[in-house]
Amino acid sequence: MHYLACIFIMILNGCKNESNATTETSVKTQTVAETESENAIDPSVAGMWQDYIASNPKFEGQEIPESDFFHNNRADANRLAELTLNGKKKASSGLYSLYKYYQVALPKVGTKQIVTDFDGKAVAIIENKRVDTIPFNQISEDYAGLDMGTDVEPLEKWKKAHWDFFENFLKESGGEPNEEMLIVCVIFKTVWPAKH
Repeated sequence: MHYLACIFIMILNGCKNESNATTETSVKTQTVAETESENAIDPSVAGMWQDYIASNPKFEGQEIPESDFFHNNRADANRLAELTLNGKKKASSGLYSLYKYYQVALPKVGTKQIVTDFDGKAVAIIENKRVDTIPFNQISEDYAGLDMGTDVEPLEKWKKAHWDFFENFLKESGGEPNEEMLIVCVIFKTVWPAKH
C-alpha cells in the first residue's frame, strides 16, 4: 500500500512540533528527535526543514511537511527528485479515483512537501501553487511538460507513462483506465534549496 501512496500522494511522514516546549532550541531538538524515532524518517528531512526555517523565520513553529518520493521504483524516484531539485519538474499527477478509494484528501494550494529520493533522503521542498482535476484526454502539452520535466514530446510521453502506470493500479482496485478518467494535476514550485 505504501508504494501506492508514494505515487499518487505525499503521505504524512513528518511530525508536529511540541506545543509545550519552553525554548526555541528545545522545540527544534524535540522535533528532530520525534521525527527520527517515532516516524523512522531520514534525519535529512528534519534537517532540510530546519535549514528552510532558518532562512524563512516566518514559518517558525509550523509542522514539518509531508515527505515522500515520486513514483514506485528507485530509478524513477531518484530521476524525478533530481528534476524537482533542478526546477525542471514542476507538476505531479495523481488518479482522482485512487484518492477516493484510499479516502485521502486532495492536495491543497499552499501546502509544502519535502521531496526525497527513493531512500528517503531529503532533496527539495516544494509548495503547491495550483490544483486542478482534469480528464485524462484534456491534459495539455504545457502541463505534461511541467510534469515530465521535458519539452521533447511531453504530452506523448506523459500519456504513455501515466496510462501504463494508472492501468496497473486500477487493476488492483478492480477498475480500468479510460480517456475520461480524472487526473489530479498539481503545479508546484521548488522553494528550497533557494536557487530557483
